[in-house]
Amino acid sequence: MSGFHTLDSADLKGKRVLVRVDLNVPMENGHVSDATRIDRILPTLREIISKGGKAILLSHFGRPKNGPDDANSLKPVAGVLAQHLGRPVAFAPDCVGKAADSAIQHMANGDVLLLENTRFHKGEEKNDPALVQQMAALGDLYVNDAFSSAHRAHASTEGLAHKMPAYAGRTMQAEIEALSKALEKPARPVGAVVGGAKISSKLELLGNLTKKVDFLIIGGGMANTFLAAQGKKVGKSLCENDLLDTAREIMKNAAANKCQIVLPTDAVVAKEFKAHAHSHVVSVDHVGDDEMILDAGPRSVAEVEAVLTAIKTLVWNGPFGAFEIEPFDAATNAVARTAARLTVEGKLLSVAGGGDTVSALNHAGVAEQFTYVSTAGGAFLEWLEGKHLPGVEALRA
Repeated sequence: MSGFHTLDSADLKGKRVLVRVDLNVPMENGHVSDATRIDRILPTLREIISKGGKAILLSHFGRPKNGPDDANSLKPVAGVLAQHLGRPVAFAPDCVGKAADSAIQHMANGDVLLLENTRFHKGEEKNDPALVQQMAALGDLYVNDAFSSAHRAHASTEGLAHKMPAYAGRTMQAEIEALSKALEKPARPVGAVVGGAKISSKLELLGNLTKKVDFLIIGGGMANTFLAAQGKKVGKSLCENDLLDTAREIMKNAAANKCQIVLPTDAVVAKEFKAHAHSHVVSVDHVGDDEMILDAGPRSVAEVEAVLTAIKTLVWNGPFGAFEIEPFDAATNAVARTAARLTVEGKLLSVAGGGDTVSALNHAGVAEQFTYVSTAGGAFLEWLEGKHLPGVEALRA
């Protein structure tokens, strides 16, 4: 990977390796309910271990407001990580100071140690130089494997990279390579699926993509605002009426950049939003005043699938409809499965990310078949918006 130091060039044997990971995993009743982020860091940890390094893990967890508290402790995660890693993971009750230093002193080559929540120190989110210095004193080199936290210039995500020899971990490397292939040097034509509820949350994303992609496929609630901007009636559908001019401006800019916007031509509508509500398919020109659009219709799906067969690169962020509730998951499922099939056939490079997107692809049963699925939320979105991520920039060689 050009422009970044990776583990390929790191001398790890006998070294104290500070590894920034993202163990901010969902918990239910004190148990980890989704171990995806744990599994993502295993290749980096196993490589450090196999090369004789001492893996010292730094991570945030939750949003503690007043220092240490049991509810935001990483201690329960250590046991789950050990199970997935297949070897013991020690735990230190602080990420700096005597507790951390003592635990590190007792490590042998190939050991793994998880330090307590970095956000128990207010200096973490402030990128306080004093805290950075304390952390840096614990290690010999720094590895960042937490792309999902790379949009934050915090002590453990950005500050450390300026104080120590810094390297991208394997997950960070994979993420950067996948996103670079998708948007920086893509095989063309390039398409992007952008869904979700509101334009207002993705204005910068839409603006950047109209300059970078050949087809911008818009779904979800935000498609309703674009339809309304074209003068179509959307009934009781979710619609940001105060952003109709903004939607028109996005369409104007897309046309100027020779980016074709693809909007639904038919829709699944219902009079109430609940599972298995009575629904039917209508043209987007004939949505009733008492109806709401809850999914794209079959003709729209066929049109999107035709675009997918014509492009070589796909970026996906956001579902087409209210995919959490049947039958309004049909469009998302159908398009996801087509994208997955084309990827498996070697006809499409597909990169997806964002919390709802990951859930939708898992729901469709195809996440494993995409070229790359990012578990990052905010960082993935900011990258697509064209922003520089502090945690990534700090790793540049």
